[in-house]
Amino acid sequence: MVEVPVIDIFGEGSSTGKLIEIADEIVKAAKILYQNVWIVFDKDDFEDFDQAIQDGIRKGYRVAWSNQSFEYWLYLHFFYSDSALHRDEWNKKLDAIFEQYQLGDGHYHKNYENIYELVDTFDGVATAIKHAKRRMTGFNVQNCRPSEFDPGTMVYQLVEELKRYIDE
Repeated sequence: MVEVPVIDIFGEGSSTGKLIEIADEIVKAAKILYQNVWIVFDKDDFEDFDQAIQDGIRKGYRVAWSNQSFEYWLYLHFFYSDSALHRDEWNKKLDAIFEQYQLGDGHYHKNYENIYELVDTFDGVATAIKHAKRRMTGFNVQNCRPSEFDPGTMVYQLVEELKRYIDE
């Protein structure tokens, strides 16, 4: 039997580097010892994207980044793509998918509370993991900065870890 861990989620709308600082504050102030700290963010227009990833990893955090946006990760639940598109284009593509498959209210919105269930329609989570791994096979942190790997996402690593508990 797998013991289900306590999972705390903190949402912050901040720059990438600031998220590392906020994570530090949360970990230091916690009354429990966190075993795994994941920080999830996308590139957007932040100039400190690569530095934030390095800082987070150096501090022992796991970083589930997306370049250019989290919406690329969501798109991979339906289709594979290695096209470097602006985040607005990923939003438009998701809007068309949500309309086509009649997901939610037929339009993509950033903050659906049940986004996992919506994108897992047709086994989408497994599909996204497969697509993300395929895309990230070409990524080598020694030869390429995450900001240069467009599109790219490491969110699949976090989802794989969480699925160990969700699927129980």
